[in-house]
Amino acid sequence: MRDGISVANLGIPAVSLVTEKFWPQGDFVANSIGMPDIPRVRLPHPTGGTGRENMQRIAERIVDDILSALRNGR
Repeated sequence: MRDGISVANLGIPAVSLVTEKFWPQGDFVANSIGMPDIPRVRLPHPTGGTGRENMQRIAERIVDDILSALRNGR
């Protein structure tokens, strides 16, 4: 979240990728920094260490969400 917010503050379109487990923490961080509407995409948890094939499936599933968030700012 903080990286996405830092990039967005530079005027660069950004989307934070946040796993389900950390979504509430993402809400807290976004609200506390004053950017509650920072674009985010929810990922399953865990993602790391789940293998290349699983990461490919996740990427294929969320790519449209990422592009939409970049276009719409949400």
